[in-house]
Amino acid sequence: MTDSRAEPTAIDVPRGLAGVVVTDTSLGDVRGGEGFYHYRQYSAVELARSRSFEDVWHLLFEGELPGAAQSAAFAARVAALRHLPSEVKDALPVIARASRGAGPLTGLRTALSLYGAAAGLRPLYDTDPAQRAEDALAACAAVPTILTALHRIGLGEEPVEPRDDLGHAANYLYMLTGREPGPEHARAIGQYLVSTADHGFNASTFAARVIASTGADLAACLVGGVGAFSGPLHGGAPSRALDTLDAIGSPERIDPWIRERVLAGERIMGFGHPVYRTEDPRSRMLRAIGQGFGGPLIDFAVRVEERVEAILAELKPGRELHTNVEFYAGVVMEQCGLPREMFTPTFAVARVVGWSANILEQAGDRKIIRPAARYVGPPPPQPVPAGRPA
Repeated sequence: MTDSRAEPTAIDVPRGLAGVVVTDTSLGDVRGGEGFYHYRQYSAVELARSRSFEDVWHLLFEGELPGAAQSAAFAARVAALRHLPSEVKDALPVIARASRGAGPLTGLRTALSLYGAAAGLRPLYDTDPAQRAEDALAACAAVPTILTALHRIGLGEEPVEPRDDLGHAANYLYMLTGREPGPEHARAIGQYLVSTADHGFNASTFAARVIASTGADLAACLVGGVGAFSGPLHGGAPSRALDTLDAIGSPERIDPWIRERVLAGERIMGFGHPVYRTEDPRSRMLRAIGQGFGGPLIDFAVRVEERVEAILAELKPGRELHTNVEFYAGVVMEQCGLPREMFTPTFAVARVVGWSANILEQAGDRKIIRPAARYVGPPPPQPVPAGRPA
């Protein structure tokens, strides 16, 4: 009988590939033990505090932060690419109707596929680095326009055309609401976008890179990233974290609600991270932004955070659990007037830039990503039962 064990060249790795290095990257890293992450050589949190989203986009795509003239030129270049091809624009009402109830992120998968066809995107394998970068820039610029249009059409409202005179975050809020946002809201959302543009080899980034390794076109890679990102255990968590605050409801219910979940071993949405063993630096920054706005929601969120950590220390000594980016991201987006169904799509507006930077990097390596799996089914070969021949 044939040996059912894996081939001798196969290497056992932890479940979920946790901690397994699969490639080299110059885009950034997450140092979970320190509670630190960076884009290129710069702290991502410091970038969020001091630079625009377009500047960080330039850093991820071009490898350097732009000077003043470069920054203005890049922002203008991005703004000019926000307008959708007519084929995509005309199809959005149909996509919105088909994805009603599922939300704009579901519609984005279909719209991105159509965008790739309408834009004539060719396989990465057949294009040079300059063309890939131009395609990626255009796709990233189009994503906020697609998402806001799908949202508004779903509400029975007309899409809002992008404005070339607004920065990326401000224009996104403008297309979403039809009103020019105040500078404090545009700044807060811009900081959120910077802080979530990239984050190591997370599931969606890895998915996009796997597809890129096949030489497929950019739209195919981005659709794969969106598909992975839509899962509740990945990008689909910000609104669920805010739902946690709603479920608790009032300060006197915090302790009993948390104790019940901890003792039952249930997951508390907005807490815990597969990499960080300390406080998530993105959460720390977003908490400060929320406290800058003030109000009962942020006060309640901070109290819940304090009690989750305290009760966990009491009931599960030695097991640390801290808020992740989704917990305070939901609070800040709520404070800025975003509807909850747009929390995860807003996350995607940022992350599409990180996916694209990773896709461009992966496209420079012609080696396809092809891991192995251990077969654990019935031992082969078994006799094939008689049946109707083909």
